Amino acid sequence: MNDVLQSLFQLFESAPVLVAAYDGFDRLRYANKAFRSAYFIEPDETPFWPDLMRRNHCAKRGTVIRAADFEEWLISTQSRRGKVGFRAFETDLFDGRWLWMTETVREDGWMLCIATDVTDLKASTREVRQDRDLAIKASYTDELTGVANRRFVTARIEEMLQRQDTDEVSSLGCLCVLDIDHFKGINDQFGHHNGDLVLKDFARRIHRLVRRTDCFGRVGGEEFVLALPATSLEQARLIVERMLVGVRKSRPLKDRSDCKYTFSVGVAAAQPGDTPISLFARADRALYMAKLAGRDRIHIDDASFDRSGKIG
Repeated sequence: MNDVLQSLFQLFESAPVLVAAYDGFDRLRYANKAFRSAYFIEPDETPFWPDLMRRNHCAKRGTVIRAADFEEWLISTQSRRGKVGFRAFETDLFDGRWLWMTETVREDGWMLCIATDVTDLKASTREVRQDRDLAIKASYTDELTGVANRRFVTARIEEMLQRQDTDEVSSLGCLCVLDIDHFKGINDQFGHHNGDLVLKDFARRIHRLVRRTDCFGRVGGEEFVLALPATSLEQARLIVERMLVGVRKSRPLKDRSDCKYTFSVGVAAAQPGDTPISLFARADRALYMAKLAGRDRIHIDDASFDRSGKIG
């Protein structure tokens, strides 16, 4: 077996295709020589993907990113990156090369990236294909905040529920419905433009704490959802508690230090037989209970507790 692994390693190192593997936290764990050369990575480096993209963008090398605001592009891209089992897309590099890249993702979040140089193939229709990819991206992205929209998140919830081949409820995952508290009051006091800034601030703060295997998106107004595949209720609670603390510290308006906000969360564990509609309804009811209890808190759906009264 060691001989096979050594042979594979040597093949990857000498191959002209770009090969890389990222773990579930989006840290680079392996990159062959071609990949390291294209993205300016030292042999002993293991950067996180966002850090790698940020430093290359600042140095004008690696992937060409056509966006006025890099951080907004990053949020939008991470909202979709690694959320499906396989995807393929085209991208270009500052050195003039055009790559066809595929991403294959395991259930534990590990991702295999393979890219092939297609610079000489169908150059005449390249812009058309890129416009198509941008249109697909837009159809899955919330225009204001840059995170995933209702359509994309719903598809990820459906995929999470398709794993109903196990008797362990906690292995299916959890759904969280998040709602900014007293958002109408924020709009009334600070104006709708500043209300939009609060929504953007909220999306950024939550997104920083979302794992790559999770999916966070806006479903309308001040309401957001967070799908946590293969996550127990106790794990979900810990994740959301960190988010509550982070948002409490936020002062989203530079010229109004008195502007602060909180949010409430309803959490429901997926159960065999659930549909996206039924799971969302239970999480939404839990959100309503969190609001009734005083807001700025988590409420767990009653049906998500097992018969002993413990969190499943």
